[in-house]
Amino acid sequence: MGRLLYSMILSADGYVADSEGRFADWARPDEEVLEAVNEDTADVGTFLYGRRMYEMMAVWETDPAVQSQSPQSEEFARHWQSKEKIVYSTTLEDVDTKLTRLERDFTPKEVRAVKETAGHDLTVDGPSLAAEAFRHGLVDEVHMLVCPIVLGGGLRMLPDVRLNLRLRAERRFGNDMVQLKYTVD
Repeated sequence: MGRLLYSMILSADGYVADSEGRFADWARPDEEVLEAVNEDTADVGTFLYGRRMYEMMAVWETDPAVQSQSPQSEEFARHWQSKEKIVYSTTLEDVDTKLTRLERDFTPKEVRAVKETAGHDLTVDGPSLAAEAFRHGLVDEVHMLVCPIVLGGGLRMLPDVRLNLRLRAERRFGNDMVQLKYTVD
């Protein structure tokens, strides 16, 4: 059985984007952090995305410049391209990456069935889709890459639901980012 992981880069006050929707100017992982992301991604077999997150992540297959930024970027692109992706969207007409299927509705029963039959971990990516997964008790772990910045507002990583978390692992990086991994009880 696979675990459903929710992993995001976020500010110290819990936001994945600032009040204007920006994240690229403050949420850039360095090579050491990317190496940790690659270690975690190696065990993932399926990515679950909403439309916006899928469109943002598709560059790992569609834009050679993004893939060739560094050896760690190339490794992440290889991981990403080789994994199954399920995109949940009512507005997206088609997907343009390999190993990707489009679903119109996020159906908790179907996601639970995928978890139960998977021989690998899955991720749910993006706060909106993850909130839906949390509401249905589907998320097994929360992985946070915390940046040393306070934004004061924006798009929150976690939904407005009570979550009991148990710290499973922590790691500090040279750029002052911290990785926290929690099991959802």
